[in-house]
Amino acid sequence: LAEDQGIDLPQVALADMQAVEPRITEAVYKVLTVEASVASRTSYGGTAPANVAAAAAKWLEILA
Repeated sequence: LAEDQGIDLPQVALADMQAVEPRITEAVYKVLTVEASVASRTSYGGTAPANVAAAAAKWLEILA
């Protein structure tokens, strides 16, 4: 939908999303952000802020 309309996902109308999946609610917009995407990367080596902080702390200790 977004690609066809030339817009980003958060700009897709709720009604358009619900036409594809009726269970989608307004809450979808909370996860359609860059911040939410980055924060969701919690696997080893992921970009979640906690992962980055832990890796930085580890390397600061090693390099000290």
